[in-house]
Amino acid sequence: MKEEVITAGFGGQGILFAGQVLAYSAMLEGREVTWLPSYGPEMRGGTANCMVVISGGPIRSPLVYQPTTALVFNLPSMDRFEGSVVPGGLLLVNTGLVPRPPSRRDLRVLGVPAEGIALEVAGRQVVNMVMLGAAIVAGSLVSLESALAALEDVTPPHRRDNLEPNRQAILRGAQVARGGVSL
Repeated sequence: MKEEVITAGFGGQGILFAGQVLAYSAMLEGREVTWLPSYGPEMRGGTANCMVVISGGPIRSPLVYQPTTALVFNLPSMDRFEGSVVPGGLLLVNTGLVPRPPSRRDLRVLGVPAEGIALEVAGRQVVNMVMLGAAIVAGSLVSLESALAALEDVTPPHRRDNLEPNRQAILRGAQVARGGVSL
């Protein structure tokens, strides 16, 4: 089975890091993976998205045109990617920055109050991990154990103090997905 995932938002929201943790999680499970980051010239505030393809076999292209799962962190990202998700696919919406529900009715939609949860855990810097935790559980993308191990592997030495807040954010996002808060 092949999963094609897009994470999308503003630069500075940890979009690329969320995709990297997902990609490494799948690699730890012995699956084939591609990770393709994309961002505008701005460091913070510009557009950013990341394409991750996870498969049990060879992957022909790292490009994702019709994601099976999309994590949208803000309204411009929902406007851009909602239409491309495959019918029946999963759309995770950061309800803290997306003030309206999606227009499509042929998707599985999970509203994630990621901003509020992140502030409870450690601050806005963990919104990405809240969304990732929800996506992992709702989309059955990888195991939580693999994600937590990958987080440990990809967190650089100068960010090790963020490891535990990121871990807690993933677990809180997973709780949201288990509760099934839909829009």
